[in-house]
Amino acid sequence: MSGRPLDVLEASLDEEVTVRLKGGEEFVGTLTGYDQHMNLVLEDTEEEDTTIIRGDNLVSINP
Repeated sequence: MSGRPLDVLEASLDEEVTVRLKGGEEFVGTLTGYDQHMNLVLEDTEEEDTTIIRGDNLVSINP
């Protein structure tokens, strides 16, 4: 999958994604929302039912 970052996020909505953060933390969950700042909402992660991740902490998102 290639394209502009927000296009990739749009194509990944309601799909399982792996998100890596600056601190080395990794989250796997269903992408249910995002905004223009790449803040993400993940559902059904191991840590919580709903996880909100600030876009400035992101290193990578793998659909």
